[in-house]
Amino acid sequence: MGTGLAQAALRAHRPAFVGTAVAALFAATVVSASTMMLGTTGTDGLSARARRQITENGVGDMAVVLLIGSVYMSIFVVASTMGTAVTQQHRELAMVRSIGAKPRQVRRAVAVQALAASVPAALAGFVLGGFVARWWHAGMVSHGLLPAEADFRFGWVALPVCLGVAVVTTTLAALLSALRFSLLRPARALSEAATGRRGLGMLRAPLGLIAAAGACVVSVLLSKQPADEASEGAFLVLILFCVGAGLLGPRIIGPAAWLVSALVGRFGASARLAMLNVRSQPRRFSAAVVPLLLVVGFGLTKIGMHTTAQHHTGSAGSTGEVWLDYVGTGLYAGFAAIAAANTLAMISFERRRDVALLRVVGSQRAQVRAMAAWEAVVVAGTALLLGTAIALGTLAPILSTAFGSALPYLPWGVPAGIAAGTLLLTLLATGLPVASVMRRRAITVVATA
Repeated sequence: MGTGLAQAALRAHRPAFVGTAVAALFAATVVSASTMMLGTTGTDGLSARARRQITENGVGDMAVVLLIGSVYMSIFVVASTMGTAVTQQHRELAMVRSIGAKPRQVRRAVAVQALAASVPAALAGFVLGGFVARWWHAGMVSHGLLPAEADFRFGWVALPVCLGVAVVTTTLAALLSALRFSLLRPARALSEAATGRRGLGMLRAPLGLIAAAGACVVSVLLSKQPADEASEGAFLVLILFCVGAGLLGPRIIGPAAWLVSALVGRFGASARLAMLNVRSQPRRFSAAVVPLLLVVGFGLTKIGMHTTAQHHTGSAGSTGEVWLDYVGTGLYAGFAAIAAANTLAMISFERRRDVALLRVVGSQRAQVRAMAAWEAVVVAGTALLLGTAIALGTLAPILSTAFGSALPYLPWGVPAGIAAGTLLLTLLATGLPVASVMRRRAITVVATA
């Protein structure tokens, strides 16, 4: 029965599992590239001069930081995406429980779904990572970080790492998302599937607080270290802050979204409807905001470090180091942006019946599109608000120690570009699925959704 449930869910929620597969694909690609780059920076078989160049540039340490960061990022984003995919089928899981399915059959079904989405994605990501790593290697050689004699090494060791990160993370996220729900009585499960869960759970809230507190402690400790070491450790602080925000979810994102939506709600009926949608479903919108936090947080933190150093000292570091830092940040931010677009598209597709009902009761196409656009504005605004707060919290102790000022120096084009990119991403990821639904007859969508 578990396999049959999995196949039915894959057919009924195809966009959700396509989104999960895409997130796992990019996670595997980033992890594969980072693992191969770590192998390429080894000094075995190189001349003494080449080994000295690698050591002086600190390439090995940077490769380790990039690998750890990619693993952390992948686990965080893939788990969030898969959790959203499982949550979207709670109604179907509750119904099969009500007709006699056992909890273990439900858990087996979601595990099969996770494997079906993640295994092909991990294998493809391993191969794509090889191409990314080769390009990465060429850039490091051209910028003087690696000697020309340090040839690129395709590493098969990246394959088990990709499988471990993408497949294990996806499967565990699926099982954890379904565990509590599968143990509920069928009547309670049906009720919760219809209204959503209110609390955070016994473990999620404490773990979120621990992650946020850990970020604060590490940030204070880093402020007492030399600037170079502190800047490398800032990545861990940023990850802990984002994990804390992701775990606490509606408890943090909900109030921020309430504040943003209150401002948006002043712009007409469609904006007010969007405001009510966001406030009534904080869990759903928090799942969309979390990946965007990574994009905003990573971008502002990494760019802010270099622009602030340039402003105070006249130098942001060597050309090679700055290039490598920006490439790694761009890779992480791009991965998080794709995950955010996936999540938003998944959520928008699952609401196709709601959108169609608005059309059935007389809403105009322009009104529905405007509502979706205002929802995208709320999601983007919330991510920008919290992402900026996380970036400032990450940078403040480090910059205060290094330059005597807790505030980063950012040319106006940087925050403006990040804000515009975030808004454009949310508008496209929300608007395209809604436009797809609008092209079909509303009554047909209501009948089949």
